[in-house]
Amino acid sequence: MTFTTRPTLQGTFGMVSSTHWLASQSAMRMLELGGNAFDAAVTAGFVLHVVEPHLNGPGGEVPAIIALATDPRRRVLCGQGPAPAGATIGHFRSLGLALVPGSGPLAATVPGAVDAWLLLLRDHGTLSLREVLTPAIEYANAGHPLVARAWDTVASVRSLFEEHWPTSAALWLRPSGGLFTNPAYGGTLERLVALAEAAGPDRAAQVEAARHVWREGFVAEAIDRFSRLAFRDSSGRAHPGLVTGADLAAYSATWESPVTLDWQGYSVAKTGPWGQGPVLLQSLSILDAVGAPPDPSTARGIHVSAEALKLAFADREAWYGDTGDVPMQALLSSSYAVSRAALISDSAAGDLRPGQPDGVRPRLPSFVSRDASSVPDPTTGEPTVRPSGVTRGDTCHVDVVDRWGNMISATPSGGWLQSSPTIPELGFPLGSRLQMFWLEEGLPSSLAPGRRPRTTLSPTMVHRDGRPVLACGTPGGDQQDQWQLLFLLRHLAGGQSLQEAIDAPMWHTTSFPASFHPRESEPGVLVVEDRLDPSVLDSLAALGHRVRRSGPWSLGRMCAVTRDPDTGVVAAGANPRGMQGYACGR
Repeated sequence: MTFTTRPTLQGTFGMVSSTHWLASQSAMRMLELGGNAFDAAVTAGFVLHVVEPHLNGPGGEVPAIIALATDPRRRVLCGQGPAPAGATIGHFRSLGLALVPGSGPLAATVPGAVDAWLLLLRDHGTLSLREVLTPAIEYANAGHPLVARAWDTVASVRSLFEEHWPTSAALWLRPSGGLFTNPAYGGTLERLVALAEAAGPDRAAQVEAARHVWREGFVAEAIDRFSRLAFRDSSGRAHPGLVTGADLAAYSATWESPVTLDWQGYSVAKTGPWGQGPVLLQSLSILDAVGAPPDPSTARGIHVSAEALKLAFADREAWYGDTGDVPMQALLSSSYAVSRAALISDSAAGDLRPGQPDGVRPRLPSFVSRDASSVPDPTTGEPTVRPSGVTRGDTCHVDVVDRWGNMISATPSGGWLQSSPTIPELGFPLGSRLQMFWLEEGLPSSLAPGRRPRTTLSPTMVHRDGRPVLACGTPGGDQQDQWQLLFLLRHLAGGQSLQEAIDAPMWHTTSFPASFHPRESEPGVLVVEDRLDPSVLDSLAALGHRVRRSGPWSLGRMCAVTRDPDTGVVAAGANPRGMQGYACGR
């Protein structure tokens, strides 16, 4: 048995794992009230808006994967808002921009998180809107101890707030410590509940009324007014936004089928290629073509896994996007995996090598920024590991399983406090996910109105014999599916417990274009937790990897829950890094 920082929790009633202890315990409260996993997840989602505002917010987005106890088939909940109607390549080019800014109103997609959470509650929840929102309302109004990293984030953007974003300064520039309150957002939620309850006693009707109020009522009206104002963004200039009330009214979260891969006796489910999730499936498929599942703690295992990831991410750049014609079946075929695996040699690759599924030549973006040496822009918020080893965070995660066997994996993100100026009457900013588009025609991820950005958000659900057994995920931008690959190799193939697999040393590669402004690439770089054996690091360097040490406990924020369908035993593990993520259950 290997070292663990805490036990893997086990029980029979229900389990929650999330990136913040208050979200985990609030979700558990819903299970104790008789609610199901979906009630609990919605509660966690809204609490995360309040307690991790530097990592997600109501103006952001959330993808999730669910399975019902009564119908274990997996469904994807897409809460990723699209580009607004005015977001054209021509508009950005007319502003003299080669990239979408990483922050500010101009970088906003249509907010999708709240509508998605409410759609989940309407279709599969059991508790009332008031019940599931009460914890978030109470934390916003009465206050909560804001984590130190949130205050660090505020400090990093203090001058921006003071000089250019006064509405954010009014909310965030206060002494750290004590209880932090956000009465504007608390009031937004209270008003939402009151207007919903005016629709009558029916639970589903109330939730649907709340969705209408959010998309076409006072929230949409406030966003429409505020988005028209110009604020400084990461381009160094001030621009107004493009999101309008009409964009919100036209948007609705959706239910979709997942992309799946059969692997080592399991079936792994991810979102469609409008997200990066299939990268994990391609990586697993390529590794199967290489041989037995590798040990991602040995030099050989790390090398082979990193090279497989590079090939999968190269395909992400060439083929993924919200176009409706991504050749996913070909990308996940065994014959294609064999052809990709043949490219893995005993030397680390540094070039971007997309494949040719169905014999079609790939096309890559012409924009390339290599080894960016500029000071990172704190407003973009994505967890990019820099040479200093400092990790910036943008994202949250929550997994829930209940006693009946309902299960959900969700990765809320966007709309973080440093992404865009705060809308004062609502108490939250918009997001900046539009920065994931390319301002170049003809690519799968080219900017176009109504198209979803190729998000990095990547929840995972695993089935065995047609029944859900594992939900997991992590924050981490481009690293999300890399860290999840290591976790699955260790837990499902290597037999480690949830907590062992979470605690084990993490690593990832940055040898492909980043999804976030300024879209840099670092060919051949392998970022590692330096708890790895020194001999392993030396061997990796000898294979040509540019090894970058990043502290002993600096990479990954995995969450996971499991359920044994035969015994009903549920389990959970959570990430100890940052001393913020916790699991709970019984």
